[in-house]
Amino acid sequence: MRKDIAATATLRPFGVLKAPASIGGLPRNARTMLVYDATLAWSALLLLAIGVVMVYSASIAMAEASGHTGYRAWYFLVRHALFVGIGLVVATAAFQVPMKAWERLAPWLFAAGVLLLLLVLVPGIGKSVNGSRRWLSLFVINLQPSEFMKLAVVLYAASYAVRKAGSLHGKLPLKQTLVRGFLPLFAVMALTGGLLLLEPDFGALVVIVALAFGILFIGGLDWRLFFGLALLLPVALAGVLVAAPYRLQRLVAFLDPWSDPFGKGYQLSHSLIAFGRGEAFGVGLGSSVEKLLYLPEAHTDFLLAVIAEELGFAGVLAVIALFVWLIFRCYAIGRQAAGLARPFAALTAQGVGIWIGVQAFINIGVNMGVLPTKGLTLPLLSFGGSGIVANCIALAIVMRVDYENRRLLRGFTV
Repeated sequence: MRKDIAATATLRPFGVLKAPASIGGLPRNARTMLVYDATLAWSALLLLAIGVVMVYSASIAMAEASGHTGYRAWYFLVRHALFVGIGLVVATAAFQVPMKAWERLAPWLFAAGVLLLLLVLVPGIGKSVNGSRRWLSLFVINLQPSEFMKLAVVLYAASYAVRKAGSLHGKLPLKQTLVRGFLPLFAVMALTGGLLLLEPDFGALVVIVALAFGILFIGGLDWRLFFGLALLLPVALAGVLVAAPYRLQRLVAFLDPWSDPFGKGYQLSHSLIAFGRGEAFGVGLGSSVEKLLYLPEAHTDFLLAVIAEELGFAGVLAVIALFVWLIFRCYAIGRQAAGLARPFAALTAQGVGIWIGVQAFINIGVNMGVLPTKGLTLPLLSFGGSGIVANCIALAIVMRVDYENRRLLRGFTV
């Protein structure tokens, strides 16, 4: 795949490309070809629908205990459904934007994301919740810039890999590759990472680092640089843990949550109890005990634990299967775009797949006790307006890539 995209970076404009008879398994016959990937759309919609149902189920007790007036138990359901609706509307608008425009906008969107991360840290502008300053208050809703920054990083890293293709693919001496190709991106990523650590939002930092280097790797980053980074990342992680002792305490608690089940291991121990109670087919929708104020953040970070308790192994397996298919389609659409000499579109589609895959993997791992606790939600499912809207926009862009791929296979230009 890396060779496919690297090779397309210097090809002639794809508007004059002669499409092969079949790429990525899609037929050349226009009469049998849809204008978009229906399975990708339905996978995303099913995850959103499951999220609406499970957020309502997981949040009833918290909503009533919080004393929200008016609609009490429906409080989180109404807000989450509103966010999903906004996400779908904004995604529809995003789908109308050509990939050429996204490529031109990528640096500006990244700059806007950095500005929002700076504003979060300004007293009186940024809103602090549970000791973390991650939100901008917009009166009726809170905006979390780090969620939109993930999308900005996907677009910026993809455009950077295309613009700097000649400096990244190992055709120059290693020193020139390092200075011309890698260090400029590393500098802006370091700035972004520093701002995220000041919030602090270590989970978002992990996802953004995975996005940047994942896209560079797929785009053909010199293997010597990538290998060096793979050796340096554990050192950097150790430094971050030492700089903030509470992160090291979380790591220790993750290794043995039962050593302090009422303190550092409280969340994970109750999540594991929920998984254990669910068994094969769950205790029934709405019948979870752990969501009754035992499991903190049941409707956000630990939504999968409620799914496991109420729907059992079958429910968790269904959610994982939908994510696997969605990620596979992002990769396949990106590979098809690479075959059509569209490197930016290819890297963007696969970058979105990396984003959703890494974040879902971390959240699922945290819920199951195989990864340390992070403040990361489950994409498309967990309560959180910024995350839902950002996920919807990202998938709409992937569908735009697929739409343009299919137009090229029909013989049209885009």
